[in-house]
Amino acid sequence: MSDYNSPDGQEKPDEPKAVVNKPVVRDPMDRDPDTPSREVLNQLFGRVLDPGTAMQVKGLKTRPTAYIGHRILVPTDRLDDVLPLLQKAASFKGWTLEADPEFPAWRVNVPDPDAPERRISLGQARFLIDIIPGQTSSSPDAWVLLQLARANSGIEALRGVQLDHIVTPTPLYEPHPLYEPHPLYEPHPLYEPHGYPNRNPVAYIGEPPCRNEKLGSLRPVVAIMDTGVGVHPWLTGVVNETVTLDGTPIGYTDPATDPEQNPDQEGPLDGGLDASSGHGTFIAGLIHQACPDADIISWRLIPSEGPLAESEVMATLAQVLELVTRYFDGRTDGQRIDVLSLSYGFFHESAADTASELQLRTMLRALSVMGTVVVCAAGNEATARPRYPAAFGPWRNDPSATLNAAELPIVSVGALNPNGTEALFSNTGPWVRAWATGAALVSTIPSFKGGYLPSARIRYEGRIREGIDPDDFTGQFATWSGTSFSAPLIAGRIAARLLKTMPGDEATHRATSVTRAWSCVAAETDIVAP
Repeated sequence: MSDYNSPDGQEKPDEPKAVVNKPVVRDPMDRDPDTPSREVLNQLFGRVLDPGTAMQVKGLKTRPTAYIGHRILVPTDRLDDVLPLLQKAASFKGWTLEADPEFPAWRVNVPDPDAPERRISLGQARFLIDIIPGQTSSSPDAWVLLQLARANSGIEALRGVQLDHIVTPTPLYEPHPLYEPHPLYEPHPLYEPHGYPNRNPVAYIGEPPCRNEKLGSLRPVVAIMDTGVGVHPWLTGVVNETVTLDGTPIGYTDPATDPEQNPDQEGPLDGGLDASSGHGTFIAGLIHQACPDADIISWRLIPSEGPLAESEVMATLAQVLELVTRYFDGRTDGQRIDVLSLSYGFFHESAADTASELQLRTMLRALSVMGTVVVCAAGNEATARPRYPAAFGPWRNDPSATLNAAELPIVSVGALNPNGTEALFSNTGPWVRAWATGAALVSTIPSFKGGYLPSARIRYEGRIREGIDPDDFTGQFATWSGTSFSAPLIAGRIAARLLKTMPGDEATHRATSVTRAWSCVAAETDIVAP
């Protein structure tokens, strides 16, 4: 008997059954990685977009992503159209919206990827979301602001407005099967893991890469935007960290924040080296091994603990793009870059809304039509979910992906084990178009010495015997794993192939760079040249 009493004493009629929505069927390989740790997010005042609780707008399905909650990015060419819509939405929540005084808006004129003879303008401004003084309001949230504006004005009206995603060079997510202890050998001081996930000291006894000092042609130039490059005998005279834009430094130059000189900036009381310290030096060493005759340009962008803001990546990339554009125009104040290796990325919140990433994708395409091969790490989260910027490249078996002989493809690289199998940690999927060893690689590292000690130490007949010190890198070589390292290996191999066809003058190189680079890319990937 129902406890509902109607006015006429009759029982309440049965209510219609609720319609249960069927779950979206998705490739199980295309899973969402675990959410970043609070420790990682706190470094950038970040937060995680949870589709289960986040504000939704009809026609736009979302997936988890990490972003900076109090900032939003707006293309400079749409400020007049978009800013009133965002300000209206902000006022509804009791928030203010002001340009970030510490982050000047940037703008760059580059070749149109669809018509290189024509120029287009790209630019971006960063706005801070705050609470209106004297009002009670919820915590500022860029996602809520963007969704409110979309709900009021339509998704297309906010095209190009985007979250400031958190970009990472190394895995954000634990646990990870690559890093777990080996049950067969535990506990044993000789076989124990070296204390750090993956980055371990090793002795290198071979000869250094042989560099031809009397090369009769131009040298291929490989650029990296990473943690910088530390001092190492292999890299002296090979790596250039002094390239500027009209005297203005590109990236960060403060020695106090240099991860390759000061490797323990975060949590110095714990004795451990920071997660990304040595990352750029290791990458430079791999490029040098793959192509000893390449010149390497390094700009420091990634901090010692790894995560950085997408807005900072794009602002730095804009400076690099300006240099390459000047070279493309034949100016002497430009800089040739034959291969750009990027070992970081992020997951976008909506596969249907990557139009908000139009600026970043166009920037990379502009480099491609000017003869720069852009090589990107696929990521280390063991998923087929697209990770950007790597997934901006052509997808396998995609009928809509038409390749252009005048535009080089963005190359996404996954990691292989030493035996040639796919590394368990590597991301995969139809957007990954090249593979190279990315597990247990040996390369260069600065002479770090952290606070951890060997697992055992004894004195015997006046000599000291001990286990391997897990963070003593004074031998200046290490083993490390990740697609962060398979990508520069492919970048170096493409440079080595380019070297065989490099002309002796810059004018000839400019005129033939795209054609020659296409054959090199096709040889190192499964992308077929058009």
